[in-house]
Formats: sequence, C-alpha cells, structure tokens
Amino acid sequence: MGAKLPQNGRIEGKNRRNKIMENNKLYKLSPSSFSFLYEGCKRCFYLDVIYGIRQPSMPLPGVFTIIAGLLKRHYDGKENKDLHDSLPGGIVSYGEKFVKSKIIELPNHKSRCFISGRFDIVTKFKDDTYGVIDFKTGSPKDEYSNLYSRQLHAYAYALENPEPGALNLSPVSKLGLLYFPPIKTRQEDIRRLLYEADIHWVEIQRNDQSFLKFIDEVLTILESDKLPKPDPDCLWCNYLNRVKNL
Repeated sequence: MGAKLPQNGRIEGKNRRNKIMENNKLYKLSPSSFSFLYEGCKRCFYLDVIYGIRQPSMPLPGVFTIIAGLLKRHYDGKENKDLHDSLPGGIVSYGEKFVKSKIIELPNHKSRCFISGRFDIVTKFKDDTYGVIDFKTGSPKDEYSNLYSRQLHAYAYALENPEPGALNLSPVSKLGLLYFPPIKTRQEDIRRLLYEADIHWVEIQRNDQSFLKFIDEVLTILESDKLPKPDPDCLWCNYLNRVKNL
C-alpha cells in the first residue's frame, strides 16, 4: 500500500520515500528544484522531495537542449575572456559535472540534508579560485536571477563541502549567469543557419548566510507531517482540486 494523502492533509503510511528513520531523516535536495519548483508551489516541492512525486511538465523544445550542449562544448577549455570580458583571466575547466555535498546539519533541526545535482560549467581563475556559471537562452530578468542564485549557491556549497570522493573545487570566488538572447540569424549555405547573440553577464553576489537560512526554511517545511498549502497559482494543484470536486 502507498502512502495516503487524506482530506486533512496529514501524511500517513509506511512507504515514505527519501526518509531515513523517523527521528533521523535525511533529504536529498536538488539545486534545480530551488528556483521555480520551490517558489512556484511549496506543496509540489514537498511531494517531490518526500515522495518522489514530480509535477507533470511539458518537455522543453529540443532546440534549447541542443543550444545548451553546443555552448558547453564550444567553450570547453576556452579562455574566460571568450565567455565574457567581465570575467577575470582563466580557463573553462569543467562542464556538466555532478556534485554531492557532505551532510548538512543545522541547529534546531532533527533532520539533515545533502545537495546533489549537476552544474553547467565551472571556470578556473588564475588565482586558483573557481567560478560557477549557468547558461541561459534568453534575456536577463531580475526576478529569475534571484531564483537562480539559490541554485548557484547550492553548487558552490557542494563543491566546497563535498562528500568523500565527490568533486572538490575550492574556493569558489564567483557565481554568475550568462544569457544568450538571439539578436539576428545568418545563413552561409542551405545546410547551416546560425544565430548571433548579445551575451549578458549577470554576477550573483555570494551570501552563504542567506543560503543556509534558505536551507533552514526548506527543512522546516519538509519536517512537517502536514502537506503545505498549494500555491493559488499552481496549475497542477488547481487541476487536481477541480478533478477531486467533480
């Protein structure tokens, strides 16, 4: 029998995914879920982490995956100045590597967590520090940059505080986003269509105290035996409520 989600929102049942012992829970946290999933609906985030029940989602158009892959391959091993003039000297050294942090324990929490995910690229500067960078296709938006900040901080934390055997790159001195909004296309021959982009660098200020405060907030939500209220604008929760009321 699976876990039941009754009308009062309390979680019952023995089949609780991602929990280790009742008084010593351990949660796997994915950096990619810290932005739109967490901010969009705390209930959906809770169900994802606790039960592995993910929001149904429309797949991104394949062209974005192709563009991201081409960018990472193009910049691999290149000088930082090839990425953007605002970056200090150095080399693009790592692309699409998995990270896993040591266990995070915070005061006033019985539960613990760790960070596990995959970054876009990491560049190494001449002073032997590192920069964690995410690629974005589109134009910069302040509200999105603030959300992506959590994701970048998570990668940096995992790189500086890895579990034994995981990728260890320290210290991380820069976090940032590289936006590639297309501005025009050109076609040299019938087989090849190219686009040119006005590249924007958005640096994210490092604030580990704020990030750990965010993790504290996340653990408080996950430790509850009661489902968070759905966000009023969550399309999936609204859909389920309408189906339930038929």
